[in-house]
Amino acid sequence: MPNHIKTVNLEFSYKTDDGVTDVLKGIDLEITSGSFVAVIGHNGSGKSTLAKHFNGVLLPCGGTVYVNGIDTRDDSRIFDIRQRVGMVFQNPDNQIVSSIVEEDVAFALENLGVEPAAMEKRISEALAAVNMTEYRTHATYKLSGGQKQRIAIAGVIAMRPDCIVLDEPTAMLDPVGRREVLRTIRSLNRQFGITVILITHYMNEAAGADRVIVMNDGKIVMDDTAQSVFSQVDELKKLHLDVPQETELLYELAKEGIDIGTATNVDECVTQIMKVLDRK
Repeated sequence: MPNHIKTVNLEFSYKTDDGVTDVLKGIDLEITSGSFVAVIGHNGSGKSTLAKHFNGVLLPCGGTVYVNGIDTRDDSRIFDIRQRVGMVFQNPDNQIVSSIVEEDVAFALENLGVEPAAMEKRISEALAAVNMTEYRTHATYKLSGGQKQRIAIAGVIAMRPDCIVLDEPTAMLDPVGRREVLRTIRSLNRQFGITVILITHYMNEAAGADRVIVMNDGKIVMDDTAQSVFSQVDELKKLHLDVPQETELLYELAKEGIDIGTATNVDECVTQIMKVLDRK
């Protein structure tokens, strides 16, 4: 499949009172269209800074970022880039600009000059995609945190991007809100083929991705399937990262001499345990 996003020796730094702080240190990365990629790392690892390079919120200090072959430093193409890659941030209140749900979803479309008939169709489709159709005329301030985040996602979907980058979209939500948003993210990827890049510090969220990228000190230190990455429990713990609870359980059992294998979710964990019990 074609590359949707590509970085070549990407470097980024910013000035502080103490001098210059290097945040990204030579990132080489390719993300294919239609994939679901999770990026994890402890605070300060550079994961959110990397995410902001994917649609030109930040520009490289060194190296290059390409979106569908477009260099993000090409000022004349920034509009094209942001139509292709949408961003959803941690706090939905920072993205919701209107008091009524349908007006909020329409906001970006109005700025794009979309015709009213086409706008109506896009709003309906975007709200349906996040299961918020029945809230179309509701006041945004009355929504729960999870519902607000889904409306923020709908506003991005309405622009019809090929890729959505979500920077810790569940960090401010309760467990119910997190489940709502994650269900939406998975649906966008699996049913609509939208490329999803999820920045998260919740390991169980990352475990649902096709691919997990682990960052540390501005560099990529692991890049593989979720199963492969989370099987490296000792290495992740050295990076001050957790693993999914199911992985932790089987890891602790292995330390006690009961080597069942590895798992990243409940179903896998149960299957692995049942295989051992059946053999006995």
